[in-house]
Amino acid sequence: MDGGIELRARHIEGRVREWAVRHTVTIDLATAIVLAALAVGTEAGSGHGSRWWLIAGVACFAPLGWRRRRPLPAAAVVTVMALVTFAAGQRLLAGSAFAALWVAAYSVAALEPRRQVVMWAAGILEAFGVAIVARWAPGNGTAPGILLTTGTAAAAVVLGINRQTRRAYLAALQERAARLEYEREQQARLAAATERTRIAREVHDIVTHSLSVMVALADGAAAASMSSPPRAGAAMRQVAATGRQAIGEMRRIVSTLRTDDADEDDDAGRPLPGLDDMEDLLAQVRSAGLPVRLTVTGQPRPLPPGAQLAVYRIIQESLTNVRKHASSAAAAGVTLRYRDDGVEAEISNDGPVAYGRPRGSTPADTGGHGITGMRERAAAYGGSVAAGPRPEGGWLVLAQLRGDEER
Repeated sequence: MDGGIELRARHIEGRVREWAVRHTVTIDLATAIVLAALAVGTEAGSGHGSRWWLIAGVACFAPLGWRRRRPLPAAAVVTVMALVTFAAGQRLLAGSAFAALWVAAYSVAALEPRRQVVMWAAGILEAFGVAIVARWAPGNGTAPGILLTTGTAAAAVVLGINRQTRRAYLAALQERAARLEYEREQQARLAAATERTRIAREVHDIVTHSLSVMVALADGAAAASMSSPPRAGAAMRQVAATGRQAIGEMRRIVSTLRTDDADEDDDAGRPLPGLDDMEDLLAQVRSAGLPVRLTVTGQPRPLPPGAQLAVYRIIQESLTNVRKHASSAAAAGVTLRYRDDGVEAEISNDGPVAYGRPRGSTPADTGGHGITGMRERAAAYGGSVAAGPRPEGGWLVLAQLRGDEER
């Protein structure tokens, strides 16, 4: 029950604050009217104020209704009316005008960023208060009156500046929170785009390589189906094995998007291929009819799984391009060079480029994304990929990767 009452009270308090923010002029006008009524009522009760001076007292407080939106004009009007009441000798109205001038000086200090203007407002308030004390205070009360006036003027400036500083601090906090939220959203978008690019590269490499091998095997099986049924059957079994391998790798990629699938499918939880799977890759390529040799130089060193996958995919894509773009007489060579700072992969073929492709073009120039994907993979590990025709014929892909973690 008490919790419900407290919650309702907070709700009402919040509604009141929202209303006050939207109706600042109304609140200031109401406050000014109340102060004017008190001043005029006091002056009228004394029997010394005429009708015109009572109107002047109202005019002294009326500008305070716009003190938040127009602090300097409001302070200027209040100052003029205060001087008028002082010059006319209206003692009670002059004292009330000092109160109105204090509110105006506070408003200037709270809303005006120029400190010189704030000091002028404080000086005017101080001078007006000292003039009132000097004119109407008794002789022995002059010093305490001036001291009180000085403290009052200082309080107006200090309170106003503190109010302005607090408002600026809260605005800075809000701006910082908004900026951090924007940066978080940008980082989330960038991470999502990076992940989409990575998955697109994986899908491209798996699909193009696996389908290329499967098509080659299927063509061989079709050609041998009449003359050598056992060879055709072996080729089709290799097609099925390649298809299952591609499905397994696709499942592992999808499992990075839906982590729950890794618990439901053991195959999805297996690691993606690396350099230890190089012989299996080359055996698959050889079974599709492309002779390929592997040479390893240097001292093998452990590499992060991501770097191994990048090298594996670059070699896989390069061999796929050899099958797609080189003649049937081509043979490929893969050289892995381990270095102190990383690994270098060289993939070459010695066959002529297939007829129908522009001289000097790369596989990426014919509408594919193979070379682009290779370069993106290498760049993720501080490396690079160069590809082009060899002077003696054929094609060469040279990839260099650092052995540290992804950047």
